[in-house]
Amino acid sequence: MVVRQRGRVGAAVVATVGLLVCSPSLTGCAGDGAAAEDARSGTGAVQALHQAAAALVRAGSSKARTSMEMATGGTRVTIRGEGVYDYRGRLGRLTVTLPQDPAGADEHRPITELLAPGALFMKNRGAGVPADKWVRVDTATLSDGNLVTGGATDPYTAAELLRGVRKATYVGRTRIGGTPVRHYRGVADIGLAARDASAGSRKALQAAAKGFATAEVPFDAYLDDEGRIREVRHRFSFVGGRQKTPVAVASTTVLYDFGAPADVRLPASGDIFAGKIAEQ
Repeated sequence: MVVRQRGRVGAAVVATVGLLVCSPSLTGCAGDGAAAEDARSGTGAVQALHQAAAALVRAGSSKARTSMEMATGGTRVTIRGEGVYDYRGRLGRLTVTLPQDPAGADEHRPITELLAPGALFMKNRGAGVPADKWVRVDTATLSDGNLVTGGATDPYTAAELLRGVRKATYVGRTRIGGTPVRHYRGVADIGLAARDASAGSRKALQAAAKGFATAEVPFDAYLDDEGRIREVRHRFSFVGGRQKTPVAVASTTVLYDFGAPADVRLPASGDIFAGKIAEQ
């Protein structure tokens, strides 16, 4: 994993879980009653997406799978993560698996990431960092607000991005992991999301609004009948590091097993690496 000082993103950053696209034959089958009809309307769709983060807080916790995908130099780079998230404490733990090297040998150990308001902690960072130490990164200093740099978008931040939706389309009814969900599609504005985000996400989203090639983020979101995100895919356009032209980055977050234990403890100050992080 490459940590760039002052927000430069490494070349290997991305992956995507296969997005389950709703069949056209399912469009309009969201159920009966006024609530279902409202969920299909433009205003109702936007409201449901704006409230997705609050629905996660009500749920308390869940398990999470993340992935990022990016094509660079003709090669598709994939990074995957899996772990748990505490939405009330805004704390998460993910085990992030880096892609194989070009020869096909898996030369990277999984990286443990701890997600917290305003900070990303990484263990097994490499590049001269002792194996028993954590690297701490202030997400507000990253030009992407850690939507891309860590190789996994913070699940709660992914939900808060939906606060920036101005217009959305209800696509139809489908299932994610056997759970009935409503599929919404639209574009979120990072700057608008930052304005309405919780205090823990605001500075990171403000940094991302300035650092991305465009503040507009196309998305597909799947919400269950309690308004909780079951899957959300964002498509970012990023210019960073040595890149001169925007690079398309697809981030997918899948949430499941709501209420699962999510005991996440941040490292003590003595366990955090105090040396200089190597530029790569």
